[in-house]
Amino acid sequence: MKDLIGLEHLSGAQIEHILETARPMKSLFTRSIKKVPVLRGKTVALVFFEASTRTRSSFELAAKRLSADTLNLAMSTSSVTKGESLLDTMKTFEAMKVDFMVLRHSSSGATELVGRDTKAHVINAGDGSHEHPTQGLLDIFTILEKKKRVDGLNVVIVGDILHSRVARSNFWGLAKLGAHITVCGPATLIPKGIEDVFGRKVRVCYKMEEALKDADVINVLRLQRERQEGDFFPSLREYTELYGLNSERLRLAKPDCLVLHPGPMNRGIEISSEVADGPRSMILEQVTNGIAIRMAVLYLFSGPNGFPANISAAKKGKKSLLEIGN
Repeated sequence: MKDLIGLEHLSGAQIEHILETARPMKSLFTRSIKKVPVLRGKTVALVFFEASTRTRSSFELAAKRLSADTLNLAMSTSSVTKGESLLDTMKTFEAMKVDFMVLRHSSSGATELVGRDTKAHVINAGDGSHEHPTQGLLDIFTILEKKKRVDGLNVVIVGDILHSRVARSNFWGLAKLGAHITVCGPATLIPKGIEDVFGRKVRVCYKMEEALKDADVINVLRLQRERQEGDFFPSLREYTELYGLNSERLRLAKPDCLVLHPGPMNRGIEISSEVADGPRSMILEQVTNGIAIRMAVLYLFSGPNGFPANISAAKKGKKSLLEIGN
């Protein structure tokens, strides 16, 4: 597998292998020198056609901690403003002999299109409303760290499901690892036929009070106002009253329930500040874990054939990975 397009294309074993690889990567954060030479001589191009703080910075830091060189493309000063196409832009990077292209684009399927036409490894940093695989992986990694398992957990994903690439990556990843998923939001923001795609692994609920009962994890999605051209709900005030996560609603979940949010947050709309900054919040932990996950992805996809097909054989090299940088 040359490229990481989405979690839909990965098996449960492959997802687990990435999560296992991220653990020793995170252990590097406690060292005095947080850098290892495994990608020395490699170049990672960060090509973001949409705004990003966490994902872009996280990928850049991940690449640098693996000793790779990074190349940033600022769209406002690039030839894209002169009408250059996506493929021509990416072919230009390929001519520069970059090894990775980390791509974020507003069009669903953009990363798959680029991956077919370029030799470099293409990593999806979010394409339209399709997928955001590394965000899905870091969410699952955070759950696994705190709960020690994913199988059998009740995970509630609430908010703007329709426009969320984060939700789709979470669906694929969590379902393959055995979690029970409940989606909650206005009917207008929940895709039709979602249960047909994921079967009994995903339950649709339109009332927060019902959805939050016995929840082990609540993943609150950002209300993506920039993607909403239609009137999906009467007002922001009504959305908050019906679907905003506050401390009162959080009491309906299990006492040790985790709260996740992919960021950036609309405080006071989909999540209150007291919950976002409270003891159950894993939001900043997600940011930290994002670096470890993206280090693991770059490392695992850096081979000449990309991500290993034979997971059992790949795990035999785990000892050297744990000793990395020593």
